[in-house]
Amino acid sequence: MKTLAVTLVLAAVGVAVIFLAPSLVAIGIMLVLGAVAIGARALYRHWQAANRP
Repeated sequence: MKTLAVTLVLAAVGVAVIFLAPSLVAIGIMLVLGAVAIGARALYRHWQAANRP
C-alpha cells in the first residue's frame, strides 16, 4: 500500500511540475516515468508472489 501512495504522489507532483513550471517539463516527465516504473515493479512483484506454490 505504501508503494501505491508513493507512486501516486510522484505522478501527481510530476504532472503539477509540467503544468505549473513550463521550464521544468523534463523533470516532470522524469518524475512521471519514475512513478510508472515503481508501480510496474510493485505490480510485477505482487503477481510473482501470487503465483508461488
